[in-house]
Amino acid sequence: MANHQTKSTTKHHLLASTDQQQKSLDEVNSSVSVPKNAGFWRTLMAYTGPGALIAVGYMDPGNWITSISGGATYRYTLLTVILMSSLIAMLLQAMSARLGIVTGKDLAQLTRERTGKVSGILLWIITEAAIVATDIAEIIGSGIALELLFGFPLIVGILITAADVLLLLVLMRLGFRKIEAIVATLVAVILFVFLYEVILSQPQMGAVLKGYLPSSHVVTNHGMLYLSLGIVGATVMPHDLYLGSSISQTRNFDREDRRSVAQAIRFTTIDSNLQLTVAFVVNSLLLILGAALFYGTNSDLGRFVDLYYALGNNQIVGAIASPILSMLFALALLASGQSSTITGTLAGQIIMEGFIKLKMPLWAQRLLTRLISVTPVLAFAIYYHGNEAKIENLLTLSQVFLSIALPFAMVPLVRFTSNRQLMGEFANRSWVTYVAWIVTVILIVLNVYLILNTLGITG
Repeated sequence: MANHQTKSTTKHHLLASTDQQQKSLDEVNSSVSVPKNAGFWRTLMAYTGPGALIAVGYMDPGNWITSISGGATYRYTLLTVILMSSLIAMLLQAMSARLGIVTGKDLAQLTRERTGKVSGILLWIITEAAIVATDIAEIIGSGIALELLFGFPLIVGILITAADVLLLLVLMRLGFRKIEAIVATLVAVILFVFLYEVILSQPQMGAVLKGYLPSSHVVTNHGMLYLSLGIVGATVMPHDLYLGSSISQTRNFDREDRRSVAQAIRFTTIDSNLQLTVAFVVNSLLLILGAALFYGTNSDLGRFVDLYYALGNNQIVGAIASPILSMLFALALLASGQSSTITGTLAGQIIMEGFIKLKMPLWAQRLLTRLISVTPVLAFAIYYHGNEAKIENLLTLSQVFLSIALPFAMVPLVRFTSNRQLMGEFANRSWVTYVAWIVTVILIVLNVYLILNTLGITG
Protein backbone atom coordinates (compact mmCIF):
# COMPACT_ATOMS: atom_id res chain seq x y z
CA MET A 1 0.00 0.00 0.00
CA ALA A 2 2.82 2.38 0.96
CA ASN A 3 4.68 1.49 -2.24
CA HIS A 4 1.58 2.19 -4.33
CA GLN A 5 1.17 5.54 -2.57
CA THR A 6 4.79 6.46 -3.30
CA LYS A 7 4.33 5.68 -7.00
CA SER A 8 1.13 7.71 -7.13
CA THR A 9 2.85 10.62 -5.39
CA THR A 10 5.78 10.44 -7.81
CA LYS A 11 3.44 10.39 -10.79
CA HIS A 12 1.61 13.37 -9.34
CA HIS A 13 4.89 15.27 -9.13
CA LEU A 14 5.85 14.27 -12.66
CA LEU A 15 2.56 15.57 -14.00
CA ALA A 16 2.90 18.77 -11.96
CA SER A 17 -0.12 20.14 -13.73
CA THR A 18 0.21 23.72 -14.87
CA ASP A 19 -3.39 23.93 -16.02
CA GLN A 20 -4.22 26.26 -13.14
CA GLN A 21 -1.72 28.86 -14.33
CA GLN A 22 0.15 29.93 -17.43
CA LYS A 23 3.13 27.76 -18.28
CA SER A 24 6.57 29.26 -17.88
CA LEU A 25 7.51 31.00 -21.16
CA ASP A 26 4.27 29.63 -22.55
CA GLU A 27 5.03 30.41 -26.19
CA VAL A 28 8.12 28.14 -26.22
CA ASN A 29 7.24 25.66 -23.44
CA SER A 30 7.52 22.07 -24.80
CA SER A 31 8.13 23.49 -28.28
CA VAL A 32 11.30 21.54 -29.10
CA SER A 33 10.79 17.89 -29.98
CA VAL A 34 13.16 15.20 -28.71
CA PRO A 35 13.64 11.75 -30.27
CA LYS A 36 12.40 8.58 -28.60
CA ASN A 37 14.67 5.57 -28.17
CA ALA A 38 17.52 7.34 -29.99
CA GLY A 39 21.24 6.98 -29.33
CA PHE A 40 23.23 9.07 -26.86
CA TRP A 41 24.59 11.66 -29.31
CA ARG A 42 21.34 12.23 -31.18
CA THR A 43 19.48 12.68 -27.91
CA LEU A 44 22.15 15.02 -26.57
CA MET A 45 21.91 17.18 -29.70
CA ALA A 46 18.16 17.52 -29.16
CA TYR A 47 18.71 18.72 -25.58
CA THR A 48 21.68 20.96 -26.45
CA GLY A 49 20.92 24.68 -26.47
CA PRO A 50 19.51 25.93 -23.16
CA GLY A 51 22.97 25.55 -21.61
CA ALA A 52 24.34 28.21 -23.97
CA LEU A 53 21.72 30.70 -22.74
CA ILE A 54 22.68 29.89 -19.16
CA ALA A 55 26.42 30.12 -19.82
CA VAL A 56 26.34 33.71 -21.10
CA GLY A 57 25.30 34.89 -17.64
CA TYR A 58 28.58 33.57 -16.28
CA MET A 59 30.73 35.46 -18.78
CA ASP A 60 28.79 38.68 -19.25
CA PRO A 61 30.55 42.09 -19.36
CA GLY A 62 30.16 42.44 -15.58
CA ASN A 63 32.74 39.67 -15.05
CA TRP A 64 35.34 40.91 -17.51
CA ILE A 65 36.99 43.68 -15.51
CA THR A 66 37.28 41.49 -12.40
CA SER A 67 38.87 38.58 -14.25
CA ILE A 68 41.33 40.67 -16.27
CA SER A 69 42.26 42.77 -13.21
CA GLY A 70 42.79 39.56 -11.24
CA GLY A 71 45.36 38.40 -13.78
CA ALA A 72 46.99 41.83 -14.13
CA THR A 73 47.39 42.16 -10.35
CA TYR A 74 48.11 38.61 -9.12
CA ARG A 75 49.10 36.83 -12.33
CA TYR A 76 47.67 33.27 -12.49
CA THR A 77 47.02 32.65 -8.80
CA LEU A 78 43.27 33.34 -8.96
CA LEU A 79 42.60 30.72 -11.64
CA THR A 80 41.78 28.37 -8.78
CA VAL A 81 38.98 30.75 -7.74
CA ILE A 82 37.53 30.69 -11.26
CA LEU A 83 37.60 26.89 -11.21
CA MET A 84 35.81 26.75 -7.85
CA SER A 85 33.20 29.30 -9.00
CA SER A 86 32.49 27.26 -12.13
CA LEU A 87 31.93 24.06 -10.13
CA ILE A 88 29.47 25.92 -7.86
CA ALA A 89 27.65 27.23 -10.94
CA MET A 90 27.34 23.71 -12.36
CA LEU A 91 25.79 22.45 -9.12
CA LEU A 92 23.23 25.25 -8.83
CA GLN A 93 22.23 25.25 -12.49
CA ALA A 94 21.74 21.47 -12.48
CA MET A 95 19.40 21.89 -9.50
CA SER A 96 17.56 24.70 -11.27
CA ALA A 97 16.98 22.59 -14.40
CA ARG A 98 15.85 19.62 -12.31
CA LEU A 99 13.29 21.82 -10.53
CA GLY A 100 11.70 22.96 -13.78
CA ILE A 101 11.67 19.54 -15.41
CA VAL A 102 10.13 17.70 -12.44
CA THR A 103 7.57 20.27 -11.27
CA GLY A 104 6.64 21.86 -14.60
CA LYS A 105 7.02 25.27 -12.97
CA ASP A 106 9.87 27.74 -12.77
CA LEU A 107 11.54 29.06 -9.62
CA ALA A 108 9.57 32.33 -9.70
CA GLN A 109 6.21 30.55 -9.92
CA LEU A 110 7.04 28.17 -7.08
CA THR A 111 8.42 30.93 -4.86
CA ARG A 112 5.29 33.04 -5.38
CA GLU A 113 3.04 30.01 -4.77
CA ARG A 114 4.64 29.24 -1.44
CA THR A 115 4.77 32.75 -0.01
CA GLY A 116 2.13 35.24 1.12
CA LYS A 117 0.97 38.14 -1.01
CA VAL A 118 3.07 40.80 0.72
CA SER A 119 6.23 38.70 0.87
CA GLY A 120 5.66 37.63 -2.74
CA ILE A 121 5.54 41.27 -3.89
CA LEU A 122 8.65 42.06 -1.82
CA LEU A 123 10.51 39.15 -3.39
CA TRP A 124 9.43 40.31 -6.83
CA ILE A 125 10.79 43.82 -6.19
CA ILE A 126 14.14 42.40 -5.03
CA THR A 127 14.35 40.03 -7.99
CA GLU A 128 13.32 42.74 -10.44
CA ALA A 129 16.13 44.90 -9.04
CA ALA A 130 18.52 42.02 -9.75
CA ILE A 131 17.32 41.90 -13.37
CA VAL A 132 17.92 45.64 -13.69
CA ALA A 133 21.36 45.25 -12.10
CA THR A 134 22.25 42.43 -14.49
CA ASP A 135 21.04 44.42 -17.49
CA ILE A 136 23.08 47.46 -16.47
CA ALA A 137 26.37 45.64 -17.16
CA GLU A 138 25.03 44.30 -20.46
CA ILE A 139 23.74 47.68 -21.61
CA ILE A 140 26.94 49.48 -20.62
CA GLY A 141 29.07 46.82 -22.31
CA SER A 142 27.04 46.88 -25.53
CA GLY A 143 26.83 50.68 -25.59
CA ILE A 144 30.59 51.12 -25.15
CA ALA A 145 31.30 48.39 -27.72
CA LEU A 146 29.13 50.22 -30.28
CA GLU A 147 30.98 53.44 -29.47
CA LEU A 148 34.38 51.80 -29.92
CA LEU A 149 33.46 49.87 -33.07
CA PHE A 150 31.35 52.40 -34.96
CA GLY A 151 32.01 55.73 -33.26
CA PHE A 152 28.42 56.15 -32.05
CA PRO A 153 27.99 58.55 -29.13
CA LEU A 154 27.51 56.46 -25.98
CA ILE A 155 23.95 57.71 -25.46
CA VAL A 156 23.04 56.56 -28.98
CA GLY A 157 24.61 53.17 -28.30
CA ILE A 158 22.54 52.80 -25.15
CA LEU A 159 19.35 53.68 -27.05
CA ILE A 160 20.21 51.03 -29.65
CA THR A 161 20.50 48.43 -26.89
CA ALA A 162 17.02 49.44 -25.73
CA ALA A 163 15.65 48.73 -29.20
CA ASP A 164 17.42 45.37 -29.64
CA VAL A 165 14.71 43.73 -27.52
CA LEU A 166 12.59 43.93 -30.69
CA LEU A 167 15.05 41.49 -32.27
CA LEU A 168 14.11 38.97 -29.60
CA LEU A 169 10.45 39.25 -30.58
CA VAL A 170 11.32 38.33 -34.17
CA LEU A 171 13.50 35.44 -33.03
CA MET A 172 10.74 34.04 -30.81
CA ARG A 173 8.52 33.79 -33.88
CA LEU A 174 11.22 31.78 -35.65
CA GLY A 175 11.42 29.26 -32.81
CA PHE A 176 13.44 28.75 -29.64
CA ARG A 177 16.10 26.71 -31.45
CA LYS A 178 16.99 29.79 -33.49
CA ILE A 179 17.56 31.77 -30.31
CA GLU A 180 19.75 28.99 -28.93
CA ALA A 181 21.76 28.88 -32.16
CA ILE A 182 22.31 32.66 -32.24
CA VAL A 183 23.41 32.78 -28.59
CA ALA A 184 25.73 29.79 -29.13
CA THR A 185 27.26 31.62 -32.12
CA LEU A 186 27.86 34.75 -30.04
CA VAL A 187 29.44 32.62 -27.30
CA ALA A 188 31.71 31.05 -29.93
CA VAL A 189 32.78 34.52 -31.08
CA ILE A 190 33.74 35.46 -27.51
CA LEU A 191 35.62 32.19 -27.02
CA PHE A 192 37.64 32.39 -30.23
CA VAL A 193 38.50 36.09 -29.85
CA PHE A 194 40.03 35.57 -26.42
CA LEU A 195 41.62 32.27 -27.37
CA TYR A 196 43.34 34.04 -30.29
CA GLU A 197 44.49 36.92 -28.10
CA VAL A 198 45.79 34.57 -25.40
CA ILE A 199 47.72 32.51 -27.98
CA LEU A 200 49.35 35.73 -29.23
CA SER A 201 50.24 36.72 -25.67
CA GLN A 202 52.21 33.45 -25.21
CA PRO A 203 51.48 32.76 -21.52
CA GLN A 204 53.72 30.45 -19.51
CA MET A 205 51.66 27.25 -19.54
CA GLY A 206 53.42 25.77 -16.51
CA ALA A 207 52.48 28.80 -14.43
CA VAL A 208 48.95 28.72 -15.85
CA LEU A 209 48.38 25.09 -14.80
CA LYS A 210 49.85 25.81 -11.37
CA GLY A 211 47.32 28.63 -11.00
CA TYR A 212 44.47 26.11 -10.84
CA LEU A 213 45.96 24.56 -7.69
CA PRO A 214 44.73 25.99 -4.35
CA SER A 215 47.05 28.54 -2.76
CA SER A 216 47.13 29.78 0.83
CA HIS A 217 47.92 33.27 -0.51
CA VAL A 218 44.30 33.60 -1.62
CA VAL A 219 43.14 33.83 2.00
CA THR A 220 46.23 35.37 3.64
CA ASN A 221 46.66 38.28 1.21
CA HIS A 222 43.91 40.85 1.90
CA GLY A 223 43.89 42.33 -1.61
CA MET A 224 43.87 38.89 -3.21
CA LEU A 225 41.09 37.72 -0.91
CA TYR A 226 38.93 40.72 -1.77
CA LEU A 227 39.37 40.20 -5.51
CA SER A 228 38.66 36.47 -5.04
CA LEU A 229 35.42 37.31 -3.27
CA GLY A 230 34.55 39.59 -6.17
CA ILE A 231 35.08 36.78 -8.67
CA VAL A 232 33.06 34.23 -6.67
CA GLY A 233 30.36 36.67 -5.60
CA ALA A 234 29.79 38.00 -9.11
CA THR A 235 29.84 34.61 -10.82
CA VAL A 236 26.50 33.14 -9.71
CA MET A 237 23.78 35.34 -11.21
CA PRO A 238 20.30 35.20 -9.59
CA HIS A 239 18.53 35.61 -12.93
CA ASP A 240 20.26 32.50 -14.31
CA LEU A 241 18.65 30.34 -11.63
CA TYR A 242 15.18 31.55 -12.68
CA LEU A 243 16.05 31.24 -16.36
CA GLY A 244 17.41 27.71 -15.98
CA SER A 245 14.28 26.47 -14.25
CA SER A 246 12.18 27.76 -17.17
CA ILE A 247 14.08 26.97 -20.36
CA SER A 248 14.70 23.41 -19.16
CA GLN A 249 10.98 22.98 -19.96
CA THR A 250 11.33 23.87 -23.66
CA ARG A 251 11.86 20.19 -24.59
CA ASN A 252 8.74 18.16 -25.38
CA PHE A 253 9.32 14.96 -23.41
CA ASP A 254 6.71 12.65 -21.84
CA ARG A 255 6.09 14.19 -18.42
CA GLU A 256 3.98 11.21 -17.33
CA ASP A 257 6.84 8.72 -17.78
CA ARG A 258 9.50 8.71 -15.06
CA ARG A 259 12.15 7.34 -17.45
CA SER A 260 11.46 10.19 -19.87
CA VAL A 261 11.75 12.70 -17.01
CA ALA A 262 14.98 11.07 -15.80
CA GLN A 263 16.39 11.27 -19.33
CA ALA A 264 15.44 14.95 -19.60
CA ILE A 265 17.23 15.68 -16.31
CA ARG A 266 20.31 13.75 -17.42
CA PHE A 267 20.76 15.35 -20.83
CA THR A 268 19.80 18.86 -19.71
CA THR A 269 22.43 18.59 -16.97
CA ILE A 270 25.06 17.38 -19.46
CA ASP A 271 24.24 20.30 -21.77
CA SER A 272 24.41 22.77 -18.88
CA ASN A 273 27.76 21.42 -17.65
CA LEU A 274 29.29 21.43 -21.14
CA GLN A 275 28.27 25.03 -21.77
CA LEU A 276 29.36 26.16 -18.30
CA THR A 277 32.73 24.55 -19.07
CA VAL A 278 32.94 26.92 -22.05
CA ALA A 279 32.15 29.82 -19.68
CA PHE A 280 34.91 28.54 -17.38
CA VAL A 281 37.36 28.51 -20.30
CA VAL A 282 36.37 32.07 -21.32
CA ASN A 283 36.80 33.40 -17.77
CA SER A 284 40.12 31.61 -17.52
CA LEU A 285 41.22 33.16 -20.84
CA LEU A 286 40.27 36.62 -19.55
CA LEU A 287 42.42 36.18 -16.45
CA ILE A 288 45.28 34.62 -18.43
CA LEU A 289 45.14 37.53 -20.88
CA GLY A 290 45.30 39.99 -18.01
CA ALA A 291 48.29 38.16 -16.53
CA ALA A 292 50.21 37.65 -19.78
CA LEU A 293 49.79 41.18 -21.11
CA PHE A 294 49.36 43.45 -18.10
CA TYR A 295 51.05 41.81 -15.08
CA GLY A 296 53.81 44.10 -13.84
CA THR A 297 52.88 46.99 -16.17
CA ASN A 298 51.00 48.99 -13.49
CA SER A 299 48.33 49.77 -16.09
CA ASP A 300 44.97 51.25 -15.14
CA LEU A 301 42.53 48.54 -16.31
CA GLY A 302 39.45 49.59 -14.41
CA ARG A 303 37.28 50.26 -17.46
CA PHE A 304 36.40 48.68 -20.82
CA VAL A 305 37.83 51.70 -22.67
CA ASP A 306 41.14 51.33 -20.77
CA LEU A 307 41.40 47.71 -21.89
CA TYR A 308 40.52 48.61 -25.47
CA TYR A 309 43.29 51.19 -25.78
CA ALA A 310 45.80 49.14 -23.78
CA LEU A 311 45.60 46.29 -26.30
CA GLY A 312 46.73 48.71 -29.02
CA ASN A 313 49.55 50.27 -26.97
CA ASN A 314 52.95 48.61 -27.49
CA GLN A 315 54.34 50.33 -24.39
CA ILE A 316 51.88 48.25 -22.32
CA VAL A 317 51.41 44.92 -24.12
CA GLY A 318 54.61 44.88 -26.15
CA ALA A 319 55.17 43.89 -29.78
CA ILE A 320 51.79 42.19 -30.23
CA ALA A 321 49.95 45.49 -29.69
CA SER A 322 47.63 46.10 -32.60
CA PRO A 323 44.42 47.96 -33.49
CA ILE A 324 43.12 44.53 -34.55
CA LEU A 325 43.44 43.23 -30.97
CA SER A 326 41.51 46.25 -29.74
CA MET A 327 38.77 45.79 -32.34
CA LEU A 328 38.47 42.07 -31.55
CA PHE A 329 38.09 42.96 -27.88
CA ALA A 330 35.29 45.41 -28.71
CA LEU A 331 33.64 42.79 -30.97
CA ALA A 332 33.70 40.23 -28.16
CA LEU A 333 32.29 42.85 -25.78
CA LEU A 334 29.41 43.50 -28.18
CA ALA A 335 28.77 39.76 -28.59
CA SER A 336 28.76 39.32 -24.83
CA GLY A 337 26.41 42.23 -24.28
CA GLN A 338 23.97 41.10 -26.98
CA SER A 339 23.86 37.46 -25.89
CA SER A 340 23.35 38.52 -22.28
CA THR A 341 20.62 40.92 -23.41
CA ILE A 342 18.60 38.06 -24.92
CA THR A 343 18.82 35.92 -21.79
CA GLY A 344 18.24 38.86 -19.45
CA THR A 345 15.05 39.82 -21.26
CA LEU A 346 13.77 36.25 -21.12
CA ALA A 347 14.56 36.11 -17.38
CA GLY A 348 12.69 39.38 -16.91
CA GLN A 349 9.59 37.90 -18.50
CA ILE A 350 9.86 34.75 -16.34
CA ILE A 351 10.06 36.84 -13.17
CA MET A 352 7.19 39.17 -14.09
CA GLU A 353 4.89 36.31 -15.03
CA GLY A 354 5.93 34.10 -12.13
CA PHE A 355 5.76 36.63 -9.31
CA ILE A 356 2.96 39.02 -10.30
CA LYS A 357 1.22 37.02 -13.06
CA LEU A 358 1.40 40.02 -15.35
CA LYS A 359 -1.06 39.76 -18.22
CA MET A 360 -0.06 41.91 -21.19
CA PRO A 361 1.05 41.36 -24.80
CA LEU A 362 4.46 39.71 -25.07
CA TRP A 363 5.97 42.59 -27.06
CA ALA A 364 4.81 45.09 -24.42
CA GLN A 365 6.05 42.88 -21.59
CA ARG A 366 9.52 42.53 -23.08
CA LEU A 367 9.72 46.21 -23.95
CA LEU A 368 8.69 47.13 -20.39
CA THR A 369 11.36 44.83 -18.94
CA ARG A 370 13.99 46.43 -21.17
CA LEU A 371 12.91 50.00 -20.43
CA ILE A 372 13.07 49.37 -16.69
CA SER A 373 16.68 48.27 -17.12
CA VAL A 374 17.84 50.90 -19.59
CA THR A 375 16.38 53.92 -17.76
CA PRO A 376 19.04 54.27 -14.99
CA VAL A 377 21.88 53.79 -17.49
CA LEU A 378 20.41 56.36 -19.88
CA ALA A 379 19.83 58.79 -17.02
CA PHE A 380 23.49 58.46 -15.94
CA ALA A 381 24.66 58.84 -19.56
CA ILE A 382 22.68 62.06 -20.04
CA TYR A 383 23.63 63.50 -16.64
CA TYR A 384 27.36 62.79 -17.14
CA HIS A 385 27.30 63.74 -20.87
CA GLY A 386 28.35 60.27 -22.04
CA ASN A 387 31.41 60.04 -19.76
CA GLU A 388 32.34 56.33 -19.81
CA ALA A 389 34.19 56.44 -16.48
CA LYS A 390 31.18 57.83 -14.62
CA ILE A 391 28.76 55.46 -16.31
CA GLU A 392 30.90 52.41 -15.58
CA ASN A 393 30.70 53.31 -11.88
CA LEU A 394 27.18 51.92 -12.16
CA LEU A 395 28.77 48.47 -12.47
CA THR A 396 29.83 48.60 -8.81
CA LEU A 397 26.31 49.49 -7.73
CA SER A 398 24.88 46.71 -9.90
CA GLN A 399 27.07 44.13 -8.16
CA VAL A 400 25.71 45.27 -4.79
CA PHE A 401 22.15 44.68 -6.02
CA LEU A 402 23.08 41.24 -7.31
CA SER A 403 24.71 40.37 -3.99
CA ILE A 404 21.58 41.37 -2.10
CA ALA A 405 19.28 39.42 -4.42
CA LEU A 406 21.31 36.20 -4.61
CA PRO A 407 20.14 34.57 -1.32
CA PHE A 408 16.50 35.19 -2.28
CA ALA A 409 17.02 32.91 -5.30
CA MET A 410 19.44 30.36 -3.84
CA VAL A 411 17.64 29.54 -0.60
CA PRO A 412 14.29 28.71 -2.25
CA LEU A 413 16.11 26.70 -4.94
CA VAL A 414 17.88 24.48 -2.41
CA ARG A 415 14.72 24.13 -0.30
CA PHE A 416 12.48 23.19 -3.22
CA THR A 417 14.87 20.71 -4.84
CA SER A 418 15.47 19.01 -1.48
CA ASN A 419 11.73 18.70 -0.76
CA ARG A 420 10.55 15.12 -1.40
CA GLN A 421 6.90 16.10 -1.26
CA LEU A 422 7.50 18.47 -4.17
CA MET A 423 10.15 16.56 -6.12
CA GLY A 424 9.27 12.93 -5.32
CA GLU A 425 12.05 10.49 -6.19
CA PHE A 426 13.91 13.25 -8.05
CA ALA A 427 14.67 15.27 -4.91
CA ASN A 428 18.32 16.03 -4.20
CA ARG A 429 20.38 13.25 -2.73
CA SER A 430 21.47 13.91 0.85
CA TRP A 431 25.07 14.75 -0.06
CA VAL A 432 23.89 17.19 -2.77
CA THR A 433 21.63 18.93 -0.23
CA TYR A 434 24.48 19.25 2.29
CA VAL A 435 26.91 20.58 -0.32
CA ALA A 436 24.29 22.99 -1.68
CA TRP A 437 23.55 24.44 1.77
CA ILE A 438 27.28 24.81 2.51
CA VAL A 439 27.80 26.57 -0.84
CA THR A 440 24.76 28.79 -0.21
CA VAL A 441 25.98 29.87 3.22
CA ILE A 442 29.50 30.53 1.92
CA LEU A 443 28.22 32.62 -1.00
CA ILE A 444 25.90 34.61 1.27
CA VAL A 445 28.77 35.35 3.67
CA LEU A 446 31.05 36.35 0.79
CA ASN A 447 28.42 38.62 -0.70
CA VAL A 448 27.66 40.28 2.65
CA TYR A 449 31.40 40.92 3.00
CA LEU A 450 31.50 42.39 -0.51
CA ILE A 451 28.55 44.67 0.22
CA LEU A 452 30.13 45.94 3.43
CA ASN A 453 33.45 46.49 1.67
CA THR A 454 31.80 48.30 -1.22
CA LEU A 455 29.97 50.59 1.21
CA GLY A 456 33.20 51.17 3.14
CA ILE A 457 31.92 49.59 6.37
CA THR A 458 34.76 47.05 6.68
CA GLY A 459 38.43 47.66 6.48
